[in-house]
Amino acid sequence: RRENASALAQPASPPPMITTCFIRSFASVPFFVVAQQPDAIHASLPGFSRIGVNTAMDRAHVTVVEHPLVQHKLTLMRKVETSTNNFRRLLSELSALLAYEVLRDMPMHEVTIQTPLETMQSRLIDGKKLCLVSILRAGSGILDGFLSVVPGARVGHIGLYRDPETLQAVEYYFKMPPDMDGRDVIAVDPMLATGHSAVAALSRIKETRPRSIKFVCLLAAPEGIETLEKAVGDRADVTVVVAAVDECLNDKSYIVPGLGDAGARLYGIVD
Repeated sequence: RRENASALAQPASPPPMITTCFIRSFASVPFFVVAQQPDAIHASLPGFSRIGVNTAMDRAHVTVVEHPLVQHKLTLMRKVETSTNNFRRLLSELSALLAYEVLRDMPMHEVTIQTPLETMQSRLIDGKKLCLVSILRAGSGILDGFLSVVPGARVGHIGLYRDPETLQAVEYYFKMPPDMDGRDVIAVDPMLATGHSAVAALSRIKETRPRSIKFVCLLAAPEGIETLEKAVGDRADVTVVVAAVDECLNDKSYIVPGLGDAGARLYGIVD
């Protein structure tokens, strides 16, 4: 009995935490990104410091999602032997998990409903004010996972490719829903490598005057985060969300150790 009492007295292990880190602002629109990254890499990135889990959205920050399911599925996606079918399924599942964290501050409104027992006031999300923006081509894999959680969201697309010589982003398509002002935008792209595509996409989205912008990716390189940090400046609030920050970029500007070319693996294309 004394052993049982002692065991009960021990504090429970704390649950995995969501870590947030400071990053500067992006023009005049609130911007958000979520990431799961090691403390050592956190410490090496200029402009980053730890902030509490429930940090107010009135200051810029990067959120680090440290959840076992996110880590597990990301590990399976990284494996070279993972098939196209499994890669696509895992990306959709992992994206849905990220959506829960990204949407935790989503606006809601009260409605009157009838339960089997009585009438009550309850809450619904303002899904029609949400716009998911896929950065083509690989962003569509994350888009599918988000739409499984918020199927009523509006959808926009930005087509970008990276020039192999300059590594700069080249736009070939841009289509957004009408009345973007007042909408909350979540831009999705699996990789934040050099950061040029993310900066180009967010700049174009900002032109539509949304209420806020969030950027969600699976993997980021420190170089890409630094590029984004330099671009966003000091004029407004910014927040960021990723599933992992890896070591660096290689000589071809691929994230290392990474998971390869996300778009090629998603669609089964072998260069």
